[in-house]
Amino acid sequence: MAMSEFGIVYAVHIITVQFGSVVSKVCECLLRKGPLSSRDISRLAESDINHNQVKDILYLLIQHNCVQAFSIEPPDGSESKAIVQYIVLFNNILHRVRYNKFSRIVNEELGSECGAVLDGLLSNGRLTLGQLIERDRDSGKTIGSEAIRDSLQKLVAARFVERIPSPEPVLGNKDQEPAKKRGAKAAKILKEPETLEERVVEAATPVDAIRFPLIFEEDFNSSLADDDSNITEGKRKQRDVDSSDPSSRVIWRPNFEEFIHRLRHKACVEIVKERRDEGCAIVLRAMLEVGRPQEKKVKTDNSAPMSVGSIYEEVIKTEAGRTMLQERVEACLDQLSATSSYLPAFVTEMNDSYIVDFKSIISVAQKDEIEAVVMRRYGKEAFRMFRYLSQEGRFVDTDKIADAALTEKKDTPQILLKMWKDGYLHMQKLAITGTYVPFLLWKVNKLIVTRQMLDEMYHASLNLNLRLAHELESEKELLMLPSDKLEGPLKERVKKVRAKRLLLSSTMFKLDDAIMLFHDF
Repeated sequence: MAMSEFGIVYAVHIITVQFGSVVSKVCECLLRKGPLSSRDISRLAESDINHNQVKDILYLLIQHNCVQAFSIEPPDGSESKAIVQYIVLFNNILHRVRYNKFSRIVNEELGSECGAVLDGLLSNGRLTLGQLIERDRDSGKTIGSEAIRDSLQKLVAARFVERIPSPEPVLGNKDQEPAKKRGAKAAKILKEPETLEERVVEAATPVDAIRFPLIFEEDFNSSLADDDSNITEGKRKQRDVDSSDPSSRVIWRPNFEEFIHRLRHKACVEIVKERRDEGCAIVLRAMLEVGRPQEKKVKTDNSAPMSVGSIYEEVIKTEAGRTMLQERVEACLDQLSATSSYLPAFVTEMNDSYIVDFKSIISVAQKDEIEAVVMRRYGKEAFRMFRYLSQEGRFVDTDKIADAALTEKKDTPQILLKMWKDGYLHMQKLAITGTYVPFLLWKVNKLIVTRQMLDEMYHASLNLNLRLAHELESEKELLMLPSDKLEGPLKERVKKVRAKRLLLSSTMFKLDDAIMLFHDF
């Protein structure tokens, strides 16, 4: 999905807060102009930044997984050299506000020692094992080098941490690539990446055996060397690691894809629990565990087929599932497979196997979010019109909408026009012979509405961040006072400031969940 205006502004704000205004200028240049060489960035960035500063900033953004270098293969017969370009990773910038969510997942699943190792990678971007051990040594609460190594192995095995991607992948020139003929079945399975960012990320990602090694081998020699000295024209400073241990030279980073994967699964379970019941949620959670190894991408529409037996085996592994008999699990599967006028099937049955329909589950939650916004902003009558048009999925004339939504015909056009002006409806005018007034047709275009919702959520999240920063800055001196000096009115003021901060933080947390629902899931 294309970046919206407020999406860009929000991403620039995140970078500004964490790295400063100079770094954000380079980031904004890439967000607005697209992939550029370092010299083009120094020429186009709206600031007095020389070429060497631009290279240092690009090193920093690459270190923190916000930018990826790449080059495009020159056309056949061309003597020109491939120019290194840099593309900003918009998704990874948004993930920077989700680090608390990622840490919580690891702490709950693997324990606090693994959580400490992950926190080191999240705060530093990319580190070797040797650097993780040094970081632990310098901290006040050391856990030891063996614990660091064991924790890193657990994180890699669970795919929460990965080996860094290729520093500078070379993309094939699309203009000269021959079109490959595929059968109808293959065309459905193999889909070309939609954006240049996806192409670059896919080309840079190593195969799973290198990306997630099962053991830390003695020799990590590979064509995908982790030495990133060729990221740009300059050379990296030599890393301060123990060169006697080859495993210490491998560079690791957090695997954001796996965290979003887990958060998507968690969201699906919550949606089913709310729409069906606790038993269905337990069964769905088990199905997600069974199907997880086969899911290669986060935005998977359907899971792999699975049998009742494999689902039941996973159900009884959990404390809540041990009380469920197989008959109860089968009844839940029937319930999840059922459709109604207001709910699609969340699970599809096919040849005695069951498939989770992620697309249906997520679309239900998205529909609820959109309709809630329409209800708050335009009222009950507009809500009924919007829901009717969503269910119809086609252009409908004004009078039919008024009849279906039980609204006054004279008020219906004004309500529809309000939603159209804000981007929630698509309008089409038909000129009819003999009349001066055009015939208006209305439709809900889900893609346009989703983009509009996302842009509004980015805007809201930006405003909440600015408001929180303002509140903390205005009361900075008060919050720095020692607790023994807080008495009477001062103590009450501090309580109010902390309550306000908690409210703003929790609202931002929930809003980010909604952003993930529309953008990441």
